[in-house]
Amino acid sequence: MDIQNIKRRYDIIGNDPKLLLALNKAIQVAPTDLSILITGESGVGKDVFSRIIHENSTRKHVRQGRGLISVNCGAIPEGTIESELFGHVKGAFTGADKNRKGYFEEADGGTIFLDEIGELPLVMQVKLLRVLENGEIIPVGSSSAQKINVRVVAATNVDIVEAVRTGRFREDLYYRLNQISIYLPPLRERKDDIPLLFRKFSSDVAEKYHMPPIMLTDDAKRMMMDYPWYGNVRELKNITEQIAVVETERLITVPILQNYLSYVPTEKLPAVVSGESTQASSAISDRELLLKALSMGQMISEMRGELNELRQAIQQMSMRNEEIGMKDRALVPQNASLLIPHSHAKEEEEFVTPEIIEEETIGLEDREKRAIMKALEHHSGNRKLAAADLHISERTLYRKLKEYNIE
Repeated sequence: MDIQNIKRRYDIIGNDPKLLLALNKAIQVAPTDLSILITGESGVGKDVFSRIIHENSTRKHVRQGRGLISVNCGAIPEGTIESELFGHVKGAFTGADKNRKGYFEEADGGTIFLDEIGELPLVMQVKLLRVLENGEIIPVGSSSAQKINVRVVAATNVDIVEAVRTGRFREDLYYRLNQISIYLPPLRERKDDIPLLFRKFSSDVAEKYHMPPIMLTDDAKRMMMDYPWYGNVRELKNITEQIAVVETERLITVPILQNYLSYVPTEKLPAVVSGESTQASSAISDRELLLKALSMGQMISEMRGELNELRQAIQQMSMRNEEIGMKDRALVPQNASLLIPHSHAKEEEEFVTPEIIEEETIGLEDREKRAIMKALEHHSGNRKLAAADLHISERTLYRKLKEYNIE
């Protein structure tokens, strides 16, 4: 089946060379049994590509309707993921009142799609590697291995090479999964495809709800093409549907469009999310971008207030210690001298200046962590909006959340 037929069959819109390269590779490797690793941001269509690979393979006729099993590794609790993947036997743990097949056994003879493979705990990565190498699973509570015949397609939206480098993902498992690599470009790298996708989604809504389709003015079209689209095709589809249903005007202008776009135009964003490869922004480090966000007066003011409260609490503690005649100040933190001047009011006044806060009090990593937490709190945990506020990519924010163990 050629690329044009594949595009029609799976409703894929676009003519970007990177997209066509990914489609061509998927078609070529589909008939094989090689493991495939699909990489790309959230919303680029990794699940669609898993269907393309399976439904154009020799495994497509295996157990109609059960030949492709999709598993979101990031959505399964760590305590139950082994049972979910490999099954368990009766009595294996409390509540295991009967034998249960896992996803791998369900997919026997077909294909298993492991989405968000980068979220798999390290202990499970070891067990998955054994399954891939030996073609055997061991249900929880069982002592005997069971042969299976499963083709694995994995996907991730994290920088898996960086995860390997930092020890969060096993190198041997990476190479075992990455026999064939397929990269799906984000929408901001497919700018010419954006008007085509908008027209398709607009036509779909018009047909479904029996209304005239919406159209963009030239200026609105340029705004759409310059928008970063962190949610990729999924975000574009949602916004198009919102506009088509809510707006009475069928010709969408820039002022109308601005009501639905959450981020500033890309020319005001750093190169890391400007629509080009992130390699172009290697001169801008993650920490530099975060420190720019920290320079905002509001954040500094809030941190200064917190440190003033800490200073007052320590001073009150010292006064209580003196009142009860305690000669040693064991209850006062050892680093209190770094935070509280002990002599003149002028020194106390200098203490609260932003320069002192930035240079002496708060370490670099602590400042990064504070900035991230405040941005997340401001946007009620929305990572996309928080990343935009911090002027970093969502992928960088995700990596920092892992680095600082921020929930």
